[in-house]
Amino acid sequence: MRNRKESELIYDWNDHKDSAFKPEQTIEFDDETLRDGLQAPSVTDPSIDDKLEILHLQNELGINTSALGLPGAGPRAVADVTRLAQEIADCNLKIGANCAARTIEADIIPVIEISQKVGIPIEACTFIGSSPIRQYSENWDIDFLLKQSELGVRFAVDHDIPVMFVTEDTIRSKPEDLRKLYTVAINSGARRVCICDTVGHGTPNGVRSLVSFVAQVVASVDESVKMDWHGHRDRGMDLSNTLAAIEAGATRVHGCGLGVGERVGNTPMDLILANCRLNGWIDNDLSSLKAYCQKISSALKVPIPSNYPVMGEDAFRTGTGVHAAAIIKAEAKGDKWLVDNVYSGVPAAWFGSEQVIEIGPMSGISNVIYWLKKRKLEPKQEWVDKIFDFAKSSNRLLTDQEVFEIIGVKG
Repeated sequence: MRNRKESELIYDWNDHKDSAFKPEQTIEFDDETLRDGLQAPSVTDPSIDDKLEILHLQNELGINTSALGLPGAGPRAVADVTRLAQEIADCNLKIGANCAARTIEADIIPVIEISQKVGIPIEACTFIGSSPIRQYSENWDIDFLLKQSELGVRFAVDHDIPVMFVTEDTIRSKPEDLRKLYTVAINSGARRVCICDTVGHGTPNGVRSLVSFVAQVVASVDESVKMDWHGHRDRGMDLSNTLAAIEAGATRVHGCGLGVGERVGNTPMDLILANCRLNGWIDNDLSSLKAYCQKISSALKVPIPSNYPVMGEDAFRTGTGVHAAAIIKAEAKGDKWLVDNVYSGVPAAWFGSEQVIEIGPMSGISNVIYWLKKRKLEPKQEWVDKIFDFAKSSNRLLTDQEVFEIIGVKG
């Protein structure tokens, strides 16, 4: 609920009676950065020290589980997953662990061995393709899928490993196949099922229909089983689809920091968290979200676009006179909340940032005066005029160093 000041100063159509939504279920988050995120063609697989730092930042943000890797991929994957799991155990982190595995024993055995060695439960995310196009390409039939699913899930459960059963390309799978697969998996001991838009095909309406259908299937078998949503961003629908999945009843949603992942990536975990907080669905402290994104950017060698929402360099930065004037007037009232909201739909302070006013060709005199005062410099008329005239002849925002040089002050 908005406080009194917010209600008086902002009429929020998002909370209008015809559009307001509040999930009944507690929303959980599964961070796939260190697993699915590393499948992005352009990323660098970071050092274990960088992975450990990312893991701690995930924990700080209140993310519920971290996908530590696919240990069936080889010795390095086993070593990194083991070290990350050991960190969770040694530091008593709140975040849980899971690992991807095909529904075959060779993939599941390393998960079992790491869990036993470290002494913490590690969820096995056993996956298998379910769509007709995948079945045709692989020469599979539904009977083969059902047998493999049952064998894989039962093997993990028999070795005391919690299981999430994952159907790849769920968004393009037949209802009758999904019903059979989820029923077999749940009856074999899976405690979660994961609905996937592996190829980024879905739309919000399609996601709502799919998740609602799977919810009915799950409830008919065992209503205590939870549902996950895993989306990709090939059509740019990823974030909208994830929010739609929550609206339809998904209890845990997946994402990767900065949206890294296979092809053009997964749903950005940072934007999932930011929007769930802005919607009032969670109250996680997201003040370390900036550090999380910056660490992923540096460790995976992925630049953050300047116009990237919430975390981009330009997210809370303006050189436009009208915008800056409103922010400056709000600041003069001594109200930080007002400063953050008068010309922004995202409060910078929630995410470890602040509003920044700069000087450029679209600036007014107030930009210049504010810039000087912010740096504890007297806004002399001579300086103001020089800076303002130079800015008006420029084709971009001025750097701090350029402004200092205009007035002959050492920055």
